[in-house]
Amino acid sequence: GFLGFIAQCTPLVNGEHAAAPYRGYVAGVTPQEQWDNIPQAGKLQIIAFVGMLESYGEGAGNPDGYTHYTKGGLPGFYPSIKGKGAGQITFDLYKPFPIFPEQSEAQKERGRRVEVNNGRAAMLGLMSLLSASAVPGSVPALSGIEGFPQYSGNVMIPFEGDFTLF
Repeated sequence: GFLGFIAQCTPLVNGEHAAAPYRGYVAGVTPQEQWDNIPQAGKLQIIAFVGMLESYGEGAGNPDGYTHYTKGGLPGFYPSIKGKGAGQITFDLYKPFPIFPEQSEAQKERGRRVEVNNGRAAMLGLMSLLSASAVPGSVPALSGIEGFPQYSGNVMIPFEGDFTLF
């Protein structure tokens, strides 16, 4: 999220493209406006895919030996997906290529703690960027950045303008 927001502010991502990355693409808009411009079907596909990964990571199907982290399992552990989907998935998400050396249990424990802390810092960073883009001056450290993207919509309503129930 945090690095994605920063990347989406660069001309490489939000600038002109030879071929539009999705129907309705508009160059030169903020990251939030980029989301607003994605067609509803595309948004639903993104959310469904992330939801499937999250559901599997939370122990959907109860893989052998899996214990949820709230019941004494390892935080940050993601069950292997290799061989799933009728054998069509040939790589794991966490470690797709075995090119790194094995780690000791102490190194793995430290890595899990670092990952949790980095995730927390990234969430705080993303919320600061969203706050600064919605309310100018709300994050003093970002107030001095010339051309910081401003957004007039509501990031807490991800489907605003796509459909309504009433």
